[in-house]
Amino acid sequence: MRLSGVRQAGRWLVDAAEVVWAGLQARTAWGWVALWTFLWLAATTWTYALLLPDEGRYVGVAWSMLASGDYLTPMLNGLPFFHKPPLFYWLTAGSLALFGDNAWAGRLVSVLSATVMVTVFYVFLRRYARHSAARRTVLILAVQPFLFGAAHYANLDMLVAALISLTVMAGADAVFRREQSRTDRGALLLMYGLAAAGFLAKGLIGVVLPGGVLLFWLLGRRRYRAIGRLLWWPGILLFLVLTLPWMVAMQLRYPGFFDYYIVYQHFQRFLETGFNNPHPFWFYVPVVLGLTLPWSIQLWRWLTLHGPLQGDFVPPAHSLEQVDRRVLRGLMLSWLAVVLVFFSIPTSKLIGYVIALLPPLAWFIQETFEQREAETAPGVTRSLMRHALVAVAICLTAVVALLVFPRHSTKPLAQVLARSVVPGEQLVMFNLYAYDVPLYANWRQPVIAVADWDQVKQSHIDDWRRELVDAADFAPVAGQQRLWSAARLQADLCGASHPGTWLLAWLDEVHRLPVLAGLVPVAQAGQMGLWHIPPLTLLNGCDGMPSSAPE
Repeated sequence: MRLSGVRQAGRWLVDAAEVVWAGLQARTAWGWVALWTFLWLAATTWTYALLLPDEGRYVGVAWSMLASGDYLTPMLNGLPFFHKPPLFYWLTAGSLALFGDNAWAGRLVSVLSATVMVTVFYVFLRRYARHSAARRTVLILAVQPFLFGAAHYANLDMLVAALISLTVMAGADAVFRREQSRTDRGALLLMYGLAAAGFLAKGLIGVVLPGGVLLFWLLGRRRYRAIGRLLWWPGILLFLVLTLPWMVAMQLRYPGFFDYYIVYQHFQRFLETGFNNPHPFWFYVPVVLGLTLPWSIQLWRWLTLHGPLQGDFVPPAHSLEQVDRRVLRGLMLSWLAVVLVFFSIPTSKLIGYVIALLPPLAWFIQETFEQREAETAPGVTRSLMRHALVAVAICLTAVVALLVFPRHSTKPLAQVLARSVVPGEQLVMFNLYAYDVPLYANWRQPVIAVADWDQVKQSHIDDWRRELVDAADFAPVAGQQRLWSAARLQADLCGASHPGTWLLAWLDEVHRLPVLAGLVPVAQAGQMGLWHIPPLTLLNGCDGMPSSAPE
């Protein structure tokens, strides 16, 4: 009976999915695509706290813009943070201002980026391919576990992937328009505007990747004049007008910015091997196949495609915009290959780097269903719906797993701090930097970070220490106020007039700070503790004075 009930429920879900699927046939279906994609992606982003380190870092930088009122310079603990350009911070600061300091608002930019990418890809395919292919592709893309996870993660990757994808589509649209004797100036201006946004989101890859995709696609078609047309001087001027002001302002305010931001962050980091997350060249292939299950199982069929999909596509009489199938497939192949190869070259690899290949991958997966439909195979639509439901189940299972087995978060400690802090007290983080604490605790004063900074300057390890040291180079005075050694902290706490101090540290590192001996943490979260040391407290290690635990 139970098995029969599960099967019946599954049939109902498939039937409901088919109703929604039929609704995508409307001419105004793009609005429904945008609405359902947003609701699907945004519905559960509030259910778990910001994940460390990335979400805490990037949302924390955006929050500091709101707290300081300085929307020009990204700041990490009050120090200029130039690892990444400012667009994500600007957008996220706006989201936090509108919806409050919470995880849903922090992840909203990623959700909206994914929604726009899915919707515009649908509109693009609706214009230049069969409507049925556009519907299938957008369904495969929207409920893909990889995209779902990227939309639920508050960092730059989803925004950058969306802007790269939009730039590629705008450039391809310009090429198609010119080939069909229609005006292409609007599409070219849009392409350069989107490339400028991509540059302000992640730097040069916002230009290099879409440019590479379009270049290799057109070279493969031997459309050399089209390459020259894309190098349109009004568009280049627009790009410079949109991107140069921020960089010029930063160079004037912080000499050395250009060398650090362009030369080091864009070129040296790409080629060096000393950074975190080293992986072999082939790393992304199994990762992408695994994170796009169950859809990726169908890719083996693509290698055996035959029949109508291999030949030229003859547009139906009612459409003058659709293009030859081989031309569109060439664009998708160039798109996927350029993104995959580019990010496979450096030794350091992060999963989110290759999100931009998901739209063309979804296209190739839909071709396998299209082939089966062309061969009049039975149950193609229902098979598509079953795949979609399995993908949805995988996504929701991942959310449930984060709720049942939560990742480490300092939110509970920050909430204790927010309730208990007295004006004038200082916050110290010993051998760690919890990015999300200032946001959750509404802590607007400088945080004192304690570590062996001399050793960090001689190391190439890319972590929170390196970020703070690099940032302090642009503001040395502020850096001296915020970056302390353990000896300086010990001396401060032993001083007769030290203010009240809140101290965050790993529980297993308490022995490295003698003044904490015998003190009980006010609160604990995982392996991290929060201590409160009121002023005039007698502490261990202070010239032999006896310890006195604070009340």
